[in-house]
Amino acid sequence: MTVPRVTRPHMPGYGTLPADQGTGLLPWSWALKRLTDSHDYWVATVWPDSRPHLMPVWAVWHDEALWFSSSRGARKVRNLEANPAVTVSTGDALNPVVAEGVAGVVRDSVSRQAFLDVVNAKYRTSYDLDFLNTDDTATVRVRPRWVFGLDESDFGGSPTRWDFT
Repeated sequence: MTVPRVTRPHMPGYGTLPADQGTGLLPWSWALKRLTDSHDYWVATVWPDSRPHLMPVWAVWHDEALWFSSSRGARKVRNLEANPAVTVSTGDALNPVVAEGVAGVVRDSVSRQAFLDVVNAKYRTSYDLDFLNTDDTATVRVRPRWVFGLDESDFGGSPTRWDFT
């Protein structure tokens, strides 16, 4: 497992404390638990004309990336094919984990089956590879460049950024 570099993000005007005050920097395990356990996620992409696009998805954290599937014709997938920059957030606005990264459509059956195994375990589904027919469905892997987390109970003392570059 890659352990990202951790820092206190610069948040002018928000009253954030130095990294050694309040809760202090959150451990990567705090973010990883939320990336793994969240039921719903928000995926933000960009239309070709630069308008933002935001949609909810089911997703899983697997192999140091966030994975989801979608119809190949869905706006989010078409946006990602034109511009792979993406931001994904967990569904908890009070204790958010936000990941910015690069998305790619995964086509190999071994990786797609591994994704389905994690999806089926998490969501108690029984999808098979036919569900991810590569002509109709895209399997998307988001490799994070950075991740941001915040514990609401210590708004000023917990903001943490993990860098993967």
